[in-house]
Amino acid sequence: MALGGAMLRTTLRLCALSRRVRSASAASSASMSTLLISQGRYSWLQELGLREENEGVYNGSWGGRGEVVTTYCPANNQPIARVRQASIEDYEETLKKAKEAWKVWAEVPAPKRGEIVRQIGDALRKKINVLGNLVSLEMGKISAESVGEVQEYVDVCDYAVGLSRMIGGPVLPSERPGHALIEQWNPLGLVGIITAFNFPVAVYGWNNAIAMVCGNVCLWKGAPTTSLVSVAVTKIVAQVLEDNKLPGAICSLVCGGADIGKAMAKDERVDLLSFTGSTNVGKQVAMVVQERFGRSLLELGGNNAIIVFEDADLQLVIPSALFAAVGTAGQRCTTARRLFLHESIHDEVVEKLVKAYAQVRIGDPWDANTLYGPLHTEQAVKLYVDAVAQAKQQGGSVVYGGKVIDRPGNYVEPTIVTGLPHNAPIVQTETFVPILYVMKFKTEEEAFAWNNEVKQGLSSSIFTKDLGRIFRWLGPKGSDCGIVNVNIPTSGAEIGGAFGGNKHTGGGRESGSDSWKQYMRRSTCTINYSKDLPLAQGIKFQ
Repeated sequence: MALGGAMLRTTLRLCALSRRVRSASAASSASMSTLLISQGRYSWLQELGLREENEGVYNGSWGGRGEVVTTYCPANNQPIARVRQASIEDYEETLKKAKEAWKVWAEVPAPKRGEIVRQIGDALRKKINVLGNLVSLEMGKISAESVGEVQEYVDVCDYAVGLSRMIGGPVLPSERPGHALIEQWNPLGLVGIITAFNFPVAVYGWNNAIAMVCGNVCLWKGAPTTSLVSVAVTKIVAQVLEDNKLPGAICSLVCGGADIGKAMAKDERVDLLSFTGSTNVGKQVAMVVQERFGRSLLELGGNNAIIVFEDADLQLVIPSALFAAVGTAGQRCTTARRLFLHESIHDEVVEKLVKAYAQVRIGDPWDANTLYGPLHTEQAVKLYVDAVAQAKQQGGSVVYGGKVIDRPGNYVEPTIVTGLPHNAPIVQTETFVPILYVMKFKTEEEAFAWNNEVKQGLSSSIFTKDLGRIFRWLGPKGSDCGIVNVNIPTSGAEIGGAFGGNKHTGGGRESGSDSWKQYMRRSTCTINYSKDLPLAQGIKFQ
């Protein structure tokens, strides 16, 4: 595993954790007087308990002895505030406290755990707008999406409250007289949660609320570029725990970079590691966790497609494709990156889509009128520029967008590319930017095959009125994705269903349905309440 460890170190450094997170010593421009948090316009950040320098470790008390990083606003690349990250010593201390907290939390009846989660949801409701503003400021998504993301955490808390009274296994018929056969579910213990920049609140919420009602404690490492969101959310959760006289380490936080991520992956005391991020990094995380026979829950990339047939309602298609491709500036794992149009309607749909793109209002993400904000980092802008160049080199035509916008921040034009073959290398590559590749198809069979030919298998959608086609799409020869939609976009999944994908998307499932089973261990229990000892399968042993 020496090679796997080296690869993990390298990929985690590249991922993270983003080069836009700069150390305090290297960021002289982020002096105290220039931080956005020190300006009157951003005084609302104090409502979330944030300061110019914030402690990034919570385990019942706040601290942090690691590197100080500065986070930046994607809309103008100005420094917001600083966070002192966790050192390895902080990580060790926090993990031990979380393990001790589990001894208390596991003894709390599941419905009582649900009551605590209900209170967390209520506390988030009270801060939903100001926390949404922080997501817009630090991540860069528009206000409606940011508030909606916090709402997802609230919604999954509500869902988890009901779940806390329903978790359980079946009583099964035993073949032996005087015996009972039951399925018992127990918490795993400690759930490590590593989240990505694009959903800095919701993904933690999906994991945290369900893991808590299942009886687990949580150790969270968010993306360094959204460290302020991690701190603010943890302050809200911590207050609920403290008000109920419960150990704060039940919901611990360790802000950090590659060293902390690597430690969590290697640590046998982490009973489940939930990782959301790129396929490349997720693969290395999975290898390290598997080396210790641990459990991992992976939510990785998606090269998602929408297929539009000749009988589709174009009044549904145009806004759906627009939202799926442009929402969050193309930085959702469920973003539509491929659009397959039946050849008979290709030109008409492209023309309508170009007109729709031209009406997208670009601006500051916290402006209520804005529909499209910046990319998260300067590195993402470079990825966009490179992808547009590759698309042109491979024979594509840019029919809308294709340029970096000349304004402060990380703004690029939402882009439509036509004329590429379905198997062009750039089409087969998930690029986390707002580029939509539009292609013609002739038959249902080839459209379904093209949907499935990419390595990822997250989300997919068709637009049609043909009932037979709909059920073929949902069936064994249809989409191979974890999310299979009809007449709605690829993005916008509801919390009541299991969220996740297949193949290189990782196979993990979070949020609703029976996703709770990933956070628990199952035991099959046989109880003999008779005075005899019959053996299974009628075996006689005398």
